[in-house]
Amino acid sequence: MPSLVRAVRTAELAPAILGAVALFTLMIMTFTDVVLRSAFDAPLPAATELTRILMAVIVFAGIPVISAKGQHIAVDLLDSFFPRRIRVARDGLISAACGVLLFWPAERVSVLAERARSYGDVTEYLAIPEFYPAWFIAGAVYLTGALMVLRGLTMVFAPRALTQE
Repeated sequence: MPSLVRAVRTAELAPAILGAVALFTLMIMTFTDVVLRSAFDAPLPAATELTRILMAVIVFAGIPVISAKGQHIAVDLLDSFFPRRIRVARDGLISAACGVLLFWPAERVSVLAERARSYGDVTEYLAIPEFYPAWFIAGAVYLTGALMVLRGLTMVFAPRALTQE
């Protein structure tokens, strides 16, 4: 089990790096847009659509990383009333259930991505096919669901594996 945890921690670097590159690109683009807009009265015409795409990449690249690490926002008002073993099992079952439930929105986004592909939808200025970001979102949500199920099952059946560094 430790090798599986190590593999997941190594694999989480790819979406983290992708999100960081998208954030840096967005930062440079915004700076350039502001300078061009202020100094030359010539804003980047495609800044709005690139901002939308890059924001989607930043958000949906981060979701699998957060899920793999179990760093979701949690309210633990009732945790003191349960023994530790029950808390861990409860959290594992909730994580696995949420992971299973994520497959439905991922499927819906996949349908919308395929519809955008079949219609030939593209962005206004750069003519980027709209199904690319949609497929990325669907893939990220599928990956998040799988990671949450895996994390939940690990919490139930091998909770010590998640605490090993």
